[in-house]
Amino acid sequence: MSNARIPTSTSVSESAVIEAPFSAVWHLLKLHDFDKFWSKLEKSEAVESASPETDVVKWTFKDGTVLDVKQEEHSAIDHYITYSVISSQPALSYTSVVSTIRAYPVTSGKHEGHTFVTWTGNFSSDADAGVIEDAKFKRREALADLAKAAAK
Repeated sequence: MSNARIPTSTSVSESAVIEAPFSAVWHLLKLHDFDKFWSKLEKSEAVESASPETDVVKWTFKDGTVLDVKQEEHSAIDHYITYSVISSQPALSYTSVVSTIRAYPVTSGKHEGHTFVTWTGNFSSDADAGVIEDAKFKRREALADLAKAAAK
């Protein structure tokens, strides 16, 4: 019997109230600009694509991991961006993941004038509990980095 933990979920959802105006936060949420706020990223660069309709960005992390991410959807009206990982070095231990970052202006209450952000990830069923835990940690850390960058 394997001692690997059985995941109870293949999805992750992290959120934060960013104490910065909506425009400052939304401006940073472009795949090719993630290195402007995410401290784990060394660089973020556009990848030449076979199709002009396809936006692919290469994220090079400071630990040496390289992800090619494809923008699946972007809405300037509903303020969200959805992307998937299309390749990884080293290889991922699971088949796929689709992530969505959504931003909402807070219009009333004690956080009025700030921004509420959610960052979800939906993993293929072969993602184990370690992958899910790592994704939660990385999203929390990235949201904290986003808050620092947006407050400048």
